[in-house]
Amino acid sequence: MELGVICDGISRDLRHAVNVMDEYDLKYAELQFIGENEVGDLSAAEVREVDQLLRDRGKPVSCLSRHVFAGMTGANKPGDELHIKHMDALKRVMEMAHTVGAPLVRIMTPKKEQILWGRNGAEKWNVAHGAWDGILPLIAPAVELARQETLTLVVETGNGTMVNSNFTARKLIDDLGAKGVLKVLWDPANNCWCHERAFPEGYREVADGYLGHIHIKDVFVDTPRATLEVRQMGKGQLAPLFEPMANALRQDGYSGVVSFESVYHPGNGDFEAGFRANIDTFKALFGGS
Repeated sequence: MELGVICDGISRDLRHAVNVMDEYDLKYAELQFIGENEVGDLSAAEVREVDQLLRDRGKPVSCLSRHVFAGMTGANKPGDELHIKHMDALKRVMEMAHTVGAPLVRIMTPKKEQILWGRNGAEKWNVAHGAWDGILPLIAPAVELARQETLTLVVETGNGTMVNSNFTARKLIDDLGAKGVLKVLWDPANNCWCHERAFPEGYREVADGYLGHIHIKDVFVDTPRATLEVRQMGKGQLAPLFEPMANALRQDGYSGVVSFESVYHPGNGDFEAGFRANIDTFKALFGGS
C-alpha cells in the first residue's frame, strides 16, 4: 500500500501541507481545497503552479476530490440546472486531473433516503420508492465522461449521501455497468453511521476489484442521538478493526493509496495539531509490509 493524506486536512496552504508531509515521509497528495478554492475552481495558471510544486517535491497526486453531486436531492433530474452545474465542475476537475497526473476523480451521491428497499410489508409502507433508480441517470453521464477522458471515478461512501456503505457503492457500480470505470472510495468511518461493520463485512463487499481508494479516520457514532465524534486514531469504534483491515489489504495485494483524512482536532480547532497527534498511529497501522 502507498500512504498519503488529504492535504487540506493539514492546511489549505499547499506548500505548508507539503512541508508537513515531508516531516512524516508521506508521498501521495490528495487534493480537495487549495486556498479558498475547491479543485475544479482554480485558474489554469494556479493548476500549473500546483502541478509544478508537487512534481518538484516528489508528491504524486492520488485523487482529486471535489464534492460532485453532493447536495442534490430526489427532486433533481438529469440536465436540470443543478445537474449541469455539477457536470461542468466535474469536467473542470478532469481537466486538472490530466494536468497534475491524477488517476482518480472523486464523486459523491445525492442526499440519503433512509429506506431504499424492503420486503414483507416494508416495500409498501416504508420504502422511498424510486429514490435509488432516480440517482442512476444522474451519475451515468459522469461515468461516460470518465470513459471518454480515460480517467477512473471513485464514489465515496459518505455521510448523508445515497451511497453510504460499501454495499450501496458496489450496487451503484453494478447497476450502472461501470465496474473498472467507477470504483469505491471506501471511508469506513463514514460507513459507521449506517452500521456497516468495516471488517470483515464491509471489506468483503469491495475486495474483488471494486476498491479504488481509501480514506482513514476514527470516529464514534451515536445514531439515535444524531451525534458524530471524530476521535484520535485507535480511540474510536474502528480501533479494533484497523489492524485486520490493513492486514487483509496487504494479503490481497491492494496497490492503491490509503489517504489519512485529518478531520480531528483536540478541542481547540487546530487540525494540524490533530494531524500530528494521529499520523504516527496511522503509519504504524497501514505502512510497512
